[in-house]
Amino acid sequence: MNKDLEHQFVTELENNQNIVHKVCTLYTNNRDAHNDLFQEITIQLWKAYPKFRGDSKFSTWMYRVALNTAITLYRKTKKSIPTQDYESVIFKIKADEYDATEEEQLKLMYKAVKELGDIDKALVFLYLEDKNYREISDTLGISEVNARVKMNRIKIKLRTILNP
Repeated sequence: MNKDLEHQFVTELENNQNIVHKVCTLYTNNRDAHNDLFQEITIQLWKAYPKFRGDSKFSTWMYRVALNTAITLYRKTKKSIPTQDYESVIFKIKADEYDATEEEQLKLMYKAVKELGDIDKALVFLYLEDKNYREISDTLGISEVNARVKMNRIKIKLRTILNP
C-alpha cells in the first residue's frame, strides 16, 4: 500500500476514532477487552481500506466495519475476544483516551443496551449517533421501514429495562 493511502487512512481513523471507542464500549465489559476490540477493529479497517470506494462517507463505512467486527467476534467468543499482534501493524495511531466515567448517565443506558441483541445494539448505537433511518438501514443492511419498526420496539424494551 502506498504512503498516501496509509496517511489518508491514519488521518481518517484519528478523526473518527470515537466511533470505534463507542462500539467497543457497547460490546465489552472492561478496559482490556475494550482495547483489544479497538485494536482488532483498527486492523480490520486497515485490511478493508483499499476496498473503500468512497460511495458513502468514511464514518458510515467505518461504522459498518466496526459493528460487523464487534458482532462477529462477540458471537464467536461471547466472553473474550482474540486479537492480532499490534506490533505487526506498520503504522502507529495516536489514541485519545476515552473516559466513560465522565458520562455517568450513559453508563445506565449502556448497561441497558448491552441486554439487547446484537443487531438491536447496533441500531441503538447508530440512532444515538444521530444517524437518520436511511443511514441506519444502509449501515445495517435492512430496510428503512424495518429500522423504524425495530427502533420503536427497542425504545419500549429499553424503557422496561430502565424503569422496571
